[in-house]
Amino acid sequence: MTHDTQALPLIHGGAQTPRAALPVLPPLALYIHIPWCVRKCPYCDFNSHTASKVLPEEEYVDALLADLDQDLHAVYGRELSSIFFGGGTPSLFSAAALGRLLKGVEARIPFAGDIEITLEANPGTFEQEKFVAYRKLGINRLSIGIQSFQQEKLQALGRIHNGDEAVRAAGMARQAGFDNFNLDLMHGLPDQSLDDALSDLRQAIALKPTHLSWYQLTLEPNTVFWNQPPALPEDDTLWDIQEAGQALLAEHGYAQYEVSAYAQPGRPARHNLNYWSFGDFIGIGAGAHGKLSHPDGRIVRTWKTRAPKDYLNLAKSFQAGAKELTNDELPFEFLMNALRLTDGVDARLYAERTGLDLTSLDEARREAEQSGLMQVEPSRLAATDRGQLFLNDLLQKFLS
Repeated sequence: MTHDTQALPLIHGGAQTPRAALPVLPPLALYIHIPWCVRKCPYCDFNSHTASKVLPEEEYVDALLADLDQDLHAVYGRELSSIFFGGGTPSLFSAAALGRLLKGVEARIPFAGDIEITLEANPGTFEQEKFVAYRKLGINRLSIGIQSFQQEKLQALGRIHNGDEAVRAAGMARQAGFDNFNLDLMHGLPDQSLDDALSDLRQAIALKPTHLSWYQLTLEPNTVFWNQPPALPEDDTLWDIQEAGQALLAEHGYAQYEVSAYAQPGRPARHNLNYWSFGDFIGIGAGAHGKLSHPDGRIVRTWKTRAPKDYLNLAKSFQAGAKELTNDELPFEFLMNALRLTDGVDARLYAERTGLDLTSLDEARREAEQSGLMQVEPSRLAATDRGQLFLNDLLQKFLS
């Protein structure tokens, strides 16, 4: 018995002027969502669920591969440039389960010779013991969720690891053969001072990751913190942390290439770069989103069944919905990602990835430049420093 393979109705945005066929399809990536974690953090608004004592690994891998089978018709003849295991906590899954999954994926879609395969992992000792086995599978990049090295901050965030485990995780990643790994670090934490934030950042830098995701804690709807807000730093402190932290990262050779991403030379996350430059990605797993371009110019976003029990229910469809992007929606859709990049993108990429002429941006672009939010640079689409700070205001100008 298999999932219902009947396609759900495609949501259309009404009549629109036909777009040009895309001259070349974007790079193709795969996002795999594993929705379970040991405990749900109070700030987390991702599709994550507290795991039972026994995870349904085999059933979930079967479902992921069946889900992928239903998307194959849209990517025939293409190869994968990157794979990203996100969650939840993907490192809760055994190496045996992930190995079977990766073999199944490669049997369906060829891997690029230099494919980047990233796995999100927690610093807990249980996960660290699996690092060597993960590396043998061909996973060649880890993203380790540190958040803080300070015990009181970790407790406030509901994290289950301690500072020592966080430090050891980086060392064990390197010993396991990962020469490319990211540390995930937050700032603007409850009652955090400037010195606290910089201490965390210095500790992270001392571990010499190739990449740092350093971002401010925000209170998101449908989280514990949204309903029971902790005492967060004042705006002046947050600004001081941001300025001092960026200077410290630059001093140690971590170039900011996206709003919250910093990397050593040649080490930006390829999977995320593809996403931010309006590349294509298949999304499989509970609640996963995807975006696929078609040679005839159609660009379709998809989203999968969100609840794990429904995703594993063989009587239900994997796909919860799909929407073809309209001409009016494409400028915003393209720019909400591209303008997050510090250097923006080559202006020619707009026509290549959307099928629309660059002149369709002229009026809104001129207004954004006059407002000091976009750089006056004909060959690139890039926000100014002010535009990066007020990205929502900038993007509003491209909403139809």
